[in-house]
Amino acid sequence: MDSKYITIAGNRFLSTFFGIHFSNSSLSTVENNQLHASAVAEYEIGNGIHMWKCDKITIHNNEISGHRDGIYFEFVTNSFITNNISKGNIRYGLHFMFSHNDEYRENSFIDNGAGVAVMYTKNVRMYNNTFERNWGGASYGMLLKDIRDSQVVNNHFIRNTVGIHMEGVSRTNFESNDYSGNGYAIRMQASCDENIFIHNNFSSNTFDFATNGTMVLNKIDSNYWDRYQGYDLNKDGTGDVPFRPVNIYSMIVERIPAAVLLWRSFLVMLMDRAEKVIPVVTPENLKDNSPSMKPYDRT
Repeated sequence: MDSKYITIAGNRFLSTFFGIHFSNSSLSTVENNQLHASAVAEYEIGNGIHMWKCDKITIHNNEISGHRDGIYFEFVTNSFITNNISKGNIRYGLHFMFSHNDEYRENSFIDNGAGVAVMYTKNVRMYNNTFERNWGGASYGMLLKDIRDSQVVNNHFIRNTVGIHMEGVSRTNFESNDYSGNGYAIRMQASCDENIFIHNNFSSNTFDFATNGTMVLNKIDSNYWDRYQGYDLNKDGTGDVPFRPVNIYSMIVERIPAAVLLWRSFLVMLMDRAEKVIPVVTPENLKDNSPSMKPYDRT
């Protein structure tokens, strides 16, 4: 507590309640540690790496598993979370609260109760992370709630219940991300505005995009959609007709969750085809006017 210039490196923390806890500290580093616990309920365990009211902290190359939250930030500013593996934690792999001007990159969040929650925050940079197999009835790769002016770039969302769940998100750039094998790739509430989705790949998701509103004030452009059935007559690599990523059935499921039992039925197929011909229910302005004919190469 109340410390500066601390380094915690190369240690193993086994079956601890809290692994590492910093409070009101700054200019410190936690790197190359292993933190493993085996609790089965949230009340039995604390967080692996817990930071409260800190500044200029670096969390680098740690392995965290079996805790409540793998990494927890609250009122933490100007800090970096890089190259960590946070897996098998009961609640979140990473939990952000009121933590501005931070960056996390090249981390893996795998098999957690939920991957990452970023809430009540501005100017967060999220680059080159992997969110994988975060499954459950209320789970997601990433939850974004009441954040603004942030960057979500070059991340991989693989086989999550929901890749990204968004509420109250504004002026945030979602660029060059891959969404593959998710239940929902993106679930965006009507409270989101002025966000940009560009140069992303969407493949093998049950729903690519879902929303609970009819007026969508966000920009979607130049993404690859494996469900796109349009054509490219001039062979410039861009589809000649727009793609609407929200289908009518996803909007029905938003209102009546039990309707998901009819997924892949003949009735659902007919409804979807009819909506594509004459859009009535899906948001008119939520469409990609320049869909890519081929997925973007991330190598």
